[in-house]
Amino acid sequence: MSVVDVSLLEQIRSLLEKQAPPAALLELTGELQPYDLSILLNSLDDDEQLLFLAALPPETAAETLGHFEPVEQYRFLDHLESEITAAILNLMSSDAVVELFTALHPLQTEQLIALLREPFREQIYDQMSYPENSAGSLATVDYIAARRWWTAEQTLGHLRKVGQAAEFYSYIYVLDHLGELVGVLSLRQLILADPQTRLEEFMLQKLITVPAELDQEQAAQLVAQYDLTALPVISRAGKMVGVLTVDDIIDVIEEEATEDIHLLGGSGPVETPYFKTDLITFFRKRIVWLLVLFVAEAFTGNILRHYEGLLTQVVALSFFIPLLVDTAGNAGTQTSTLVIRAMSVGEIRGGDFLRVVWREMRLGLVLALPMAGITFLRAMMLDSSVNLGLTVAATILVIITVSSTLGAIMPIVGKKLGLDPAVFSSPLITTVADAVGLLIYFQFARLLMGL
Repeated sequence: MSVVDVSLLEQIRSLLEKQAPPAALLELTGELQPYDLSILLNSLDDDEQLLFLAALPPETAAETLGHFEPVEQYRFLDHLESEITAAILNLMSSDAVVELFTALHPLQTEQLIALLREPFREQIYDQMSYPENSAGSLATVDYIAARRWWTAEQTLGHLRKVGQAAEFYSYIYVLDHLGELVGVLSLRQLILADPQTRLEEFMLQKLITVPAELDQEQAAQLVAQYDLTALPVISRAGKMVGVLTVDDIIDVIEEEATEDIHLLGGSGPVETPYFKTDLITFFRKRIVWLLVLFVAEAFTGNILRHYEGLLTQVVALSFFIPLLVDTAGNAGTQTSTLVIRAMSVGEIRGGDFLRVVWREMRLGLVLALPMAGITFLRAMMLDSSVNLGLTVAATILVIITVSSTLGAIMPIVGKKLGLDPAVFSSPLITTVADAVGLLIYFQFARLLMGL
């Protein structure tokens, strides 16, 4: 259900108004997925939302809340009865709880942590000790673990016992007596194995794991590269911290893509949905970059003022300024977009700097050749001056090559300096290319036109 079913919504409201027993609501909504329930929940009034959540089974309510932002999750949990809040909170996935707690004020977090049961509370504390947006903070602890000396029959018995509480059970992670990860096996392998065979005899020992401190974006790249559905996260001591599941990775990819798109547009990343973000937040996120680019563009005006004498002598030079600076900006933007994208998916690394620069320099020159010819003809048609035509054509040839090279250099250097490559996006590249293009243009005018 992608949109709200008005009829269903009215039926739910009617049952809530009549204070119907939870069974009546469950009969009406029992076939809906948690995402569908979240859409319905969002369409109800505040009081109705609390009644509706309280009527859902705690496990279903926990999954439904997973589709809301942390601030909204806290609003629901804070206004429900403490027993219901505790039941829901203890059934939420560990990574969702960590995300919620790290987004709240410490006093609010402390209030909710008190409702967690042991050992879940201790697991949450452990995950919150890892840096924000790291693999450790994102991992879920709701996985199936077994000991290497267990038999297949023992492991299946363990799976039947704890499987209901696990978020992910397609794989069983095999630990030694110290809790270190030593192997993994699929549910299919376990079912087909001889009941008396020990796990260490048929488990996969060649493992792909990530350290808990690794950035979540790099972890997501590994999952994509190896076509994994889950990725074990281990501590520096080699002990199992948790598992990154594919749904976590999808959230990371969406979050990182959103951040990059905002940066590419010359704005600070906004984490909340568009219509739920207040104007003050948008102002703070956008004004800084606009001011930086505004000041940078002012430098372009200074260049024009410096070469005012040239423009006075040959007015036709001014006709080509918009064409030249826009073409330079477009060339630089094309390159930076391709390079940033390639870097984000791991196709370009820091050691590829010279290869990328050499490649884009040659490509920029080839792209510039036909445009230089067209620009030369255009100048001859307007002014019949060979020198003007040569000036404009030579400028196009150089500025496209230079802008393409800058578009390749800036994101890679930025990454080396610890900045997000997406910072070096269209607005910034265009601003730099404008200034560089004008300097090149006027220098060629002096040289080729004898000014």
